[in-house]
Amino acid sequence: MTQERLADLKAQATTDKFLASFVNRVIAQADEIKRKGPLEYEITANLTMLGVSRDCVNRVYTLGMAWRWTGDRTYLYAGIDAIVRASEFPDWNPSHFLDTAEMSHAVGLGYDWFFHELTGVQKQTIRKGLVRNGLQPGLDAYGGNDPIEPRRKRRYGWWKDCDHNWNIVCNCGLIIGALAVAETDPEYAQAIIPAAAASMPRALEMFGPDGAWAEGPGYWGFATRYLAYGFTALRTALDTDLGLLSTDGVSEAGLAPIYVTGPTDLYFNYADSKTRNRRRPMFQMFWLSDTFQNAFLAGDEHRLLADQKPTAQHVVWYVPKPRAPEELRTLDKHFRGPVQLALMRSSWDADALFVGFKAGYNQANHGHLDLGSFELDALGVRWIRDLGSDLYTLPGYWDGKRGGKRWEYWNLGTFSHNVITIDAKNQDPLATASMTQYESETETTFAIVDLSKAYLESAKSVTRGIRLVEGRRAVLTQDEISVHERSTIVWGITTDAQIDILSDREARLTLDGNLLYARILSGEATFSTTEAPEAEPPMLSTEGIRRLHATLETANPDTLAVLLSPVWPDGATETCEIKPLLAWKSGA
Repeated sequence: MTQERLADLKAQATTDKFLASFVNRVIAQADEIKRKGPLEYEITANLTMLGVSRDCVNRVYTLGMAWRWTGDRTYLYAGIDAIVRASEFPDWNPSHFLDTAEMSHAVGLGYDWFFHELTGVQKQTIRKGLVRNGLQPGLDAYGGNDPIEPRRKRRYGWWKDCDHNWNIVCNCGLIIGALAVAETDPEYAQAIIPAAAASMPRALEMFGPDGAWAEGPGYWGFATRYLAYGFTALRTALDTDLGLLSTDGVSEAGLAPIYVTGPTDLYFNYADSKTRNRRRPMFQMFWLSDTFQNAFLAGDEHRLLADQKPTAQHVVWYVPKPRAPEELRTLDKHFRGPVQLALMRSSWDADALFVGFKAGYNQANHGHLDLGSFELDALGVRWIRDLGSDLYTLPGYWDGKRGGKRWEYWNLGTFSHNVITIDAKNQDPLATASMTQYESETETTFAIVDLSKAYLESAKSVTRGIRLVEGRRAVLTQDEISVHERSTIVWGITTDAQIDILSDREARLTLDGNLLYARILSGEATFSTTEAPEAEPPMLSTEGIRRLHATLETANPDTLAVLLSPVWPDGATETCEIKPLLAWKSGA
């Protein structure tokens, strides 16, 4: 937010009613923050101070924008108080380095925005605190492979070698802090920026080639948020992106949350995403729109902001609403890469049929044992759902090896997901699965996933296909399974709907006054229903959640096909033709 940028925005706000309304809301938010108590050092029971760091980030952006826009010095004094107090903290909890990185961002930004209003003593306090609590631990992390001090890498720096959100957040937070004091303490920027440039490709490559994110839609938001922070700082301070934003897939990332959101506004909720996680405005959509010259992203963000609150960051990265909003040209989207997704829908209307279908690898950070899982929206409700994460503080939550405690939690293991199980076993936690075929045509679309490695102990091969059929009015799931010996195969879905078993091969689901029928079209299976297992506190409640199962006993190669038919105003699909997955080709 350079002075030139601020002046341009102020001029624009005289005619842009959207920007003017955003500014007014941010000022109201700043008024609320002024009434809050002072920022305080606090380490929670799970040994983090991330909430404090994020509170400081929010205070700096909101109070800082309100002051810079209005000139009201009460906002300035409240903002200065926050970063001075943070700088006087004994540490920023480097053992959980996200806390350190986000606080480095907050204090570095505040030091930059408030610099000319700070006293000499305040400047010294802030600069010393930023170096002591943020930048020096950062240097320790980057140099953690030094044989003289190998422990430092274990304590602080493992994230520089990882490929997930920690990499981007920690690198970008340190970049912002280092740039803030580069004039007085240049050695930190000279060391941190090249180290970050060497580290970040590991994570940025995870967007390739199409822009999705292996950790789920929630962490897509966290990672891209810090891309906006860090790379805007680099651009405004050094006029460079270090050549990193040309990494394959980054320019496409803005399409991921749009396609991964169903017509219910709920995400396709794979990995550790919050239960019933709903898409909300994210300022980085403005950054992505501006950086990669994609006006559609800005238009879609304005659509979300029509009835939801903007943040101060929406003002900082503001992009005007396009005069003639574009529309997405395709109903379906295939995201390739470490996580492989097929998103299929009947239209972009609120009552459309929508399916999200997943492949990839079970060891993805924040991943679940959910290869081949899917979710289904139709008639304005989510019929088949993923429960998302449980509490991160549960014992063994991060123990994701084979036999690890993580897979005993129902939300995370195979049994809560919309997949098959064989002989009541979890999928292999080390398994990968490839989306071997994907096609999108006017009347239909489908994807096929080879799940054999997920069930290697029990089966010779497992392949799942999901297809929209009957003019995209219904969904066919088809599993082709060849087991080693006689086995019990259970097809299962998780739902909030009331389930009525009408016969061995037909079930009716009722939700919010709507109906959906499930019919077994192939395989000698029978339907049954169960309630979700009761969750013991502090695990998240599973009350009201049900499972529909189709159980098949077989010793031979078999096909289990289930048709899921919403009851549209003109009726539901009764059946459809069953063909081998190898014949699922256009016109076949």
